[in-house]
Amino acid sequence: MKFLIAGYGSIGRRHMRNLLALGERDIILYRTRRSTLPEDELKGFTVETDLQAALAHQPDAVIIANPTAKHLDVAIPAARAGCHLLMEKPISHSMERLDQLEEALRAGGGKVLVGFQFRFHPGLQRIGALLRDAAIGRPLSAYVHWGEYLPAWHPWEDYRQGYSARRDLGGGVTLTLCHPMDYCAALFGEAALEYAFVGKVSDLEIDVDDIAVMHLYHSSGVRATIHLDYFQQPASHHLEIIGTQGTIRWDNSDGVVHLYQAESASWKTFSPPQGFERNDMFLDEMRHFLAVIRGEEQSICTLEDGIRTLSLALQAMEYQA
Repeated sequence: MKFLIAGYGSIGRRHMRNLLALGERDIILYRTRRSTLPEDELKGFTVETDLQAALAHQPDAVIIANPTAKHLDVAIPAARAGCHLLMEKPISHSMERLDQLEEALRAGGGKVLVGFQFRFHPGLQRIGALLRDAAIGRPLSAYVHWGEYLPAWHPWEDYRQGYSARRDLGGGVTLTLCHPMDYCAALFGEAALEYAFVGKVSDLEIDVDDIAVMHLYHSSGVRATIHLDYFQQPASHHLEIIGTQGTIRWDNSDGVVHLYQAESASWKTFSPPQGFERNDMFLDEMRHFLAVIRGEEQSICTLEDGIRTLSLALQAMEYQA
């Protein structure tokens, strides 16, 4: 298969490395050359700076890894050309032109996987199985906390210039760290926003939101609260679910799931596979994308899922202080 990677920032580079690790070497790069990453890994690969020239190579699939606000500029023409799409989250920074993307996909026949890699975290997958088995009875409430210091994300670049920090590129914590909105929907069903606080409260030199607190009501009846921020040191990302017969806790720092069951008044621990690393989520995501392209599997995170999460994030941003 032939792949086109649009964007060579940190996530574009990660996807390229993972494709190579999985034995895929027919890769073309479409980029603006604004990335601050070294280009030594691109030697021997075709690099295009014009989208039509890139699509003229007739790739089977396109990986949308450019800044959020530029996603649809690539995704729509690629879909019209019949390409399958792995779209990084969020799929865009607004709801505009999504109908054009859907129309292009219908015309071109391509399939879509939205890149919410936490769908592939073994801890969250274990939680899904525990909830299906009613391990804590009926889940009632959930709390997600994810705080992470933005300047530490990419130490090789000025944090103020990255897309996550720039309104014109679709940045801001609500959009950039929207993963919990997706994995909570996967665990608890579709969500409706009840209330949110979104704002800029830190001393970071950015023109976007650096904190978001959302209160959600899921179709299963679960009430969830999600806290996101750009300023916490040290970083912290964890989930707690409270049910009628127990509690589940997960911490991203070690990937471990802790299960308390009231009936036995005891805790059980579920660790991720030995040697599990963060990149394993992305590798499994790419394996799944390849299987989707080959028709062996159905996308576990569809365009419709991506649209729902984007809509939820944008609704929360309407509460911006």
